[in-house]
Amino acid sequence: MVPRFFQPDRLSVTPAARLQATLDLMHEVDRVARPADAVVSAWFRARRYIGDKDRGHISDLLYALLRHHARIDWWLTKHGRPDAPRNRLLAWLALDGGKPLGRTTPDQVHGLFNGGKFAPAVLKDHERALLVKLQGCPIDHPAMPDEVRVECPSWAVDPLRRRFDDAFGREMAALLTPAPLDLRVNPLKSTREDVLHGLRDLGLRAEASRMAPYGIRVAERPSLASLPMLKSGEVEIQDEGSQLVAMLVDARPGERVVDFCAGAGGKTLAIAAQMANKGHVIACDVLDSRLKRAAERFRRAGLHNIETRLLASETDRWVKRHKASFDRVLVDAPCSGTGTWRRNPDARWRVLGLGLDNLLPLQARILASAARLVKPGGRLVYATCSMLTEENEEQVAAFLAAHPAFHVVPLGEVAPQLTGSAHPDYLSLTPARHDTDGFFAAVMQREATPTPE
Repeated sequence: MVPRFFQPDRLSVTPAARLQATLDLMHEVDRVARPADAVVSAWFRARRYIGDKDRGHISDLLYALLRHHARIDWWLTKHGRPDAPRNRLLAWLALDGGKPLGRTTPDQVHGLFNGGKFAPAVLKDHERALLVKLQGCPIDHPAMPDEVRVECPSWAVDPLRRRFDDAFGREMAALLTPAPLDLRVNPLKSTREDVLHGLRDLGLRAEASRMAPYGIRVAERPSLASLPMLKSGEVEIQDEGSQLVAMLVDARPGERVVDFCAGAGGKTLAIAAQMANKGHVIACDVLDSRLKRAAERFRRAGLHNIETRLLASETDRWVKRHKASFDRVLVDAPCSGTGTWRRNPDARWRVLGLGLDNLLPLQARILASAARLVKPGGRLVYATCSMLTEENEEQVAAFLAAHPAFHVVPLGEVAPQLTGSAHPDYLSLTPARHDTDGFFAAVMQREATPTPE
């Protein structure tokens, strides 16, 4: 049954109902220990009566609140109000920082928080007082600590300052912008030119990616359900940086390849397509649910050279049994995810997995174990979606020191067409410099003649 907050003449949700829906979604994000994008997707799936336009308004407002979390909390603390979803929403509506409903006055907010059906509850006196105090105040304030102004959690301030030095502020500002929609064309089903024509026929502004050979950037944020090429498997959603990581694997038709931490299978898809559906790709992960979702994506893309393999841990006995058996091994290691903050702003504040102190030794163990799979003369690619030196260059240096049979293959040799990387030997991408998510990748080759380790 469709709730009555639909206006039959416009088939849309009222502005007040949008605010209440956003509040409900904020509570759900706070309550559920899952990434916000997964919570949002599940929440909307359970409310299919909400139209695409209203979904866009609600999710845009939610993500604006997530991207301004630290600054909103600073203002609430300044005025003695607790950090709660309703207070965060009221503060955002009052502060001069970009209004989803246009410039709103306390009286206008009062009209929306009217206690009607599907509308937020009537404002209390202390909420009215908060609106008056914050009305027209800039979202940024000179008294804010730098880390608050750039929305950087305390645990990441020092590592990111070491990483970027004078560019810290610029990189953090880039992480506060919404991520673009990037697509990767599946060359087994279409061409980039044909997909670009198809997107433009739908009225969308789309351009070829600057660096990724099969990438397309869409200027708008269309309803994904409206993209027929996504349903048919002609394209996949994949950040341009992620596409470049998969490209560095340089898998050839007929080779044997392992994606050791395959997750949802985005890079596996790109690798298998590189191989023209010939050879053998094994997508490994420790979570069966991820592999099942990935398998569905493989089928939709028309890829038949992929096998999924559930591992008990990074040292699963399967690794020992297949020692030195593969031409290429990709380790897209679990990491802090600092490079994805513009796409996943909630990840700054909610540590849903292992903290950095536990991630670093896990990354080292995964890399060392996966390296056993590489045959003499084969290549090992280590990648993260992190911008922390501790997870990237330092991990590679420690691995190479402990495994003399491997050496770095410089980026200029693997992909001479890629220029502008922040590191001469490794792929190092940042939102400010490359307008991609933050990614790191190092290509290492095993000596053709086995060396005792």
